Amino acid sequence: MSETILAIDIGSTKICAIIAEVEDSKVKIQGHGISKSQGIKKGAITNIELASKAIKKAINDAKRIAGSNLTSATVSISNAYAKSLTSTGVVNIPHKDISIKEINRVMQTALYNANVPNEYDVIHVLPYNFRIDDQDFIEDPFSMNASRMEVDVNIIMTQKSNLSNLKKAVSSAGIEIDGIVLSGYASAIATINEDEKELGVAVIDLGGQTSNLVIHTGNSIRYNDFLGVGSNHITNDLSMALHTPLQVAEEVKINHGDLVETSNEIIELPVIGDEEKKNGVSLNIVHSVIYSRVEEVLMILEQSLEKSSLRDQIGAGIILTGGMTKLKGIRELAQSIFSSMPVRIAKPTNQIEGLFDELKDPAYSTVLGLLLYKAGKNTQYEINFQQELLHSKDMQDENLSDIKIANTINSVEGNNRQVEQAKDMNTNDRTQNNTESGHAFSFEDLPNISEENNNPFKKLANWAKQLF
Repeated sequence: MSETILAIDIGSTKICAIIAEVEDSKVKIQGHGISKSQGIKKGAITNIELASKAIKKAINDAKRIAGSNLTSATVSISNAYAKSLTSTGVVNIPHKDISIKEINRVMQTALYNANVPNEYDVIHVLPYNFRIDDQDFIEDPFSMNASRMEVDVNIIMTQKSNLSNLKKAVSSAGIEIDGIVLSGYASAIATINEDEKELGVAVIDLGGQTSNLVIHTGNSIRYNDFLGVGSNHITNDLSMALHTPLQVAEEVKINHGDLVETSNEIIELPVIGDEEKKNGVSLNIVHSVIYSRVEEVLMILEQSLEKSSLRDQIGAGIILTGGMTKLKGIRELAQSIFSSMPVRIAKPTNQIEGLFDELKDPAYSTVLGLLLYKAGKNTQYEINFQQELLHSKDMQDENLSDIKIANTINSVEGNNRQVEQAKDMNTNDRTQNNTESGHAFSFEDLPNISEENNNPFKKLANWAKQLF
C-alpha cells in the first residue's frame, strides 16, 4: 500500500518542501519546492506572516510539480530551543512474554518519571538501552521472555512558545502538522549508515545560520547541541573585511573559499555604496577570514563533544553535512581539530529514488531525513510528539494469550456458580431442618404486607427475601 507524504524543512536560509510516495518503506520523490527563508533567524520564527508566505511558496511549487494536493506534513524544528534530559522506566512483566503493550508501558513510564519543565513540550522520547532481568544492552526486547524490563531514554523537548509559533506559521500556509522532527535528528537519519550506528557516530550539520551536533550511540541519539553560527556568518565577515556588498561576498566565498591552499592572487571587488569603484583584494585575506570563522565554529563544536562525555563511544568518528561542507578543505580542518578522529562529508543517502540533481547536496540532508523518518526509518520504539509509540512490528503477531483474559472470566463465573450452589445447599439444609422440627419454612408464612400499609414487618420481609 502506497502513501503520499509531504516533508518541510524550515531552515534559516531556505525552506524546502518535498512530496514523495512511500511504498514498502521505499521513498520516491514526486516534486519539490524551495524558497528563501523569511521571518526566521537562527532557527527561531521571528515573523509568522513572512515565514508563512515563504513556507506556502515552497509547498505550492512542490504541489505543482507533483500534481498532489496534500494538507498535512512532517516538519523539522530547529535545535535552537531544544533541550535533552535522560530518564529511566521500569515495569514488571506478569505474563513473562514482552509484547508491544509492555514496551509501550515501560516507555510511557520513563516519560512519566522525567522531570519535564512546564514551559517545554516533548517531541521525542528515544530509547537507547533496554534491560531485561538485569541483562544489559538488549537490542530489541520484543517477544523475549522476562519478568522485569527497564529502559533508558533520551527525551528531547522544545519550548512551548517556539512550537506554537511553528504550528501557526505552517497552519497559515494551509498545512496541518502530522509529525515534528528535530532537524539534527533528521540529518542523522539521512546520513548515518548501519556500521556507523553500531560503532557510534557524531553528526554535525553546518547550515546557513546554525550548526547542529547530535551524537548517536547505542540504539538512538544520546546528545544534541546547537550553535547559532553558520555559513552566512562567513559571508558577513567577508563583507565587512573586504568592504564589499553581501551578494559579492557570497560569491567570493563560493568561488574562492579554500581552507587549505592559499594564494597571492589579487581579485577586484566592488565597494559598498559605490559599486562602480573597485578595490584589489588578495586571496590570502579571503582565506584568512574564512579560515578563522570555520575554525571557531568547529572548535566550539569540539568543546561540546567533550562536554557530552560520549567521545569514547564514538568509534565511527564525525560526519559533516550541511551547506558549509562545500568549502574546500573543511574535512581536513575538522580532522585536525577533532584530534585526528575520522571525518567524512556526507551527502544524503541513496535510499531515496527519483532524487533531483538539485537535491543531491549536503544542504538537503534534513528534508530528506524527514521523508525517511515518515517512511519508518525512525528509532525503533520511540514516542513521537503525539505520544504515540513508533514501531515496525506486526500487531497481529502479538501473543496476548498469556494474559488469560478469557480464563479469568471463566474463573469468576465458576466461582459465582459455586457460591450459588452453596447458597442453595444452605437453603435446603435449613428447610430440611425446619421440616424435621415439624415446620417447613416458607415466605408464605410471613404476614401479608400491603404497600400502602406501614406494617412493622415490611422491612423484615424484604430482608428475608434478599437473604434467601
